[in-house]
Amino acid sequence: MIDGDAMENNEFAHLHVHTEFSLLDGASRIKDLIATTKELGMDSIAITDHGVMYGTIDFYKECKKQGIKPIIGCEVYLAPGDRKDRQEVNGVKYYHLILLAENQTGYKNLVQLVSLANIEGMYYKPRIDKELLRKYHEGIICLSACIAGEIPRSLIQDNKEKADALVQEYLSIFGKDNFFLEIQNHGLPEERKSNAGLIELAHKYDIGLVATNDCHYVRREDSEFHDILLCIQMGKTVDDPDRMRFNSDDYYLKSPTEMAALFPEYPEAITNTAKIAARCQVDFEFGHIQLPFYPIPAPYADDEAYLRALCEDALPTRYAETTEAVRQRLEYELGIIHRMGYDSYFLIVWDFINHSREVGISVGPGRGSAAGSIVAYLLGITNLDPLKYELLFERFLNPERVSMPDIDIDFCYIRREEVIDYVKERYGYDHVAQIVTFGTMAAKGAVRDVGRVLNMPYAQVADIAKLIPNELKITLDKALKGSVELRNAYESNPEVKRLLDLARKVEGLPRHSSTHAAGVVIARNPLTDYLPVSVSDGTLVTEFDKDHVEALGLLKMDFLGLRTLTVISDTLDNIKKTRGETVDINKIPLEDETTSKMLCEGRTGAVFQMESSGMTNLVRDLAPENFADLIRPWLFTGRDHWAAAWSRTSLPDAMARRKSPICILCWSRSSRKHSVSCSIRSRSCRSCRCWQDLRWDRPICCAAQWGRKSMRFLMAQKENFLNGLCGQSDRSGPGQYDFRPADAFRGLRVQ
Repeated sequence: MIDGDAMENNEFAHLHVHTEFSLLDGASRIKDLIATTKELGMDSIAITDHGVMYGTIDFYKECKKQGIKPIIGCEVYLAPGDRKDRQEVNGVKYYHLILLAENQTGYKNLVQLVSLANIEGMYYKPRIDKELLRKYHEGIICLSACIAGEIPRSLIQDNKEKADALVQEYLSIFGKDNFFLEIQNHGLPEERKSNAGLIELAHKYDIGLVATNDCHYVRREDSEFHDILLCIQMGKTVDDPDRMRFNSDDYYLKSPTEMAALFPEYPEAITNTAKIAARCQVDFEFGHIQLPFYPIPAPYADDEAYLRALCEDALPTRYAETTEAVRQRLEYELGIIHRMGYDSYFLIVWDFINHSREVGISVGPGRGSAAGSIVAYLLGITNLDPLKYELLFERFLNPERVSMPDIDIDFCYIRREEVIDYVKERYGYDHVAQIVTFGTMAAKGAVRDVGRVLNMPYAQVADIAKLIPNELKITLDKALKGSVELRNAYESNPEVKRLLDLARKVEGLPRHSSTHAAGVVIARNPLTDYLPVSVSDGTLVTEFDKDHVEALGLLKMDFLGLRTLTVISDTLDNIKKTRGETVDINKIPLEDETTSKMLCEGRTGAVFQMESSGMTNLVRDLAPENFADLIRPWLFTGRDHWAAAWSRTSLPDAMARRKSPICILCWSRSSRKHSVSCSIRSRSCRSCRCWQDLRWDRPICCAAQWGRKSMRFLMAQKENFLNGLCGQSDRSGPGQYDFRPADAFRGLRVQ
């Protein structure tokens, strides 16, 4: 037997674990799972979600953060025959099988298996087959899985001859050192029968035994919460007698001592888990940029030369005179772009935008920090002159930036897919994919789901849900603090208390996967060299979300479908058909009396990003005469109650005199001229930089926090801003300006 002291020496590791990314089946939140692993004295743990690898990077990062060794794996679904056959075999749709990546080769092969299961083997579940196992077995350790595994099921059915043949088959695929027979003990009679046969086979073929617990939640008391998840998944209620349910509350993260007590006669099944964990070593490299190769036409030597030539050719079309300021800005940007290795990045973006315009697909004028780049302006990626509006290139790209630049591009809503198809043809269909996103259970949705599962009256649940404030990103904990009625119901009614307690446990868990509305990844090599993919509506979709895709260094672009562009395109077509006139939307005047009158009257309901009542009121107060007058209110997005707080006068009066309502965070030499700025963040960058020793990393961070409206961060910069501005020759000192956090940040969230 193995005693508790032995277990303290990390002689056991959980190798069969389902996290929250076994959607609506795993109830183990990754952060809590890893923390509990550490508390129980274990130094490693595996992730083996059902048929997917969604949680791999979250799991890996959290393990590293908490000092636990991550073991990357998956509980795959194995087809009873050919993965491409969409039929049952003797009543079986699929078996379970545990696969663990032993090394980098094993990780890549596991990615291939999971991806092909989704692409080729989808039938109820994403399935692999023996053919794929033979092809991609290298670097993978295989466990025979739970009683849903192929070998255990044969033993339960008293088909020992088949079980014997299957063991030989798996040994021929993985080899003796990489195949183990898995025993479990959750109190099921089927497990006792299966374990006896597995132990006999282990002795017969000298195969290692491995003891696992089928972990679906972290603590024993979480079993009810897990049962609720299962009901949500199946659309059942807890009192439905025919629904699927687990037989006990034993499917939690047990301690090494508890595991040893379950298998006292087979201590090697315990210690083998630690030996397997010691063998598994998979590491991810984050931040290493892996841009696709852009095909450079002759006679250009490389992407740097081609990018420069495109910019030089475009200069006469953008500027009537190539002044020294234009030339210096271009040379400066090209120098930084080349030093940071982003020449091909600009060429890739220019290429698909240029193609879109050539085939008549409407493209937006550009948005975000990319508008600060003269290179982007010359290439036609943006249509806003950064010199005219004093926009900062450094907000988009600077030597201290650690993340890849990001350009959001708007396309005609109807023809957006044509652009993505062009990119696929250009770089390869297996190099381009859209990006997964996860729908999570929000506060009200969690209450409604749990209420239905508990079979509570619909009207009662609806009344409780209505007490949750209609606030963005509201949580049940915040709702209980902020709503007196909800808190009273929680404290006085046991039924409501149970409802909300269970809803709080499921709240925030991923409910389903879907496709990101805009995100597209373009890879240098086939995507399965980096991450697993699945298929949705005939297109590849990554199993890692946008943040993890970027962390791996892959190029992520946002292809946004904008209905406004479609309306504009249709309008131009109608003008041409009815009047015979061709209108260039990029050359329309930016001062127009009719348009000004429309905006002054508050008729902004169909104007992009001015649809809200706050923006309507703001624009009406401003009484704009031209495009430039619209820039300031656009920045505040209707937050006139705090924008005004930065001014010594009321917002309408300040705007009427064309004065910026920003007094501190955006003050700089250029802003003293009362010139129009396209971006409030560009101004905060200028202000920050005067006290940051000419480095750009801190100002960019400050600009980002301004965009997020982080009160805690910005208020901490008060003295830095005032001291920095005080050093400028064109202002008298900080005393003449107010810094009023209570008014200025009313309604902002604290981070």
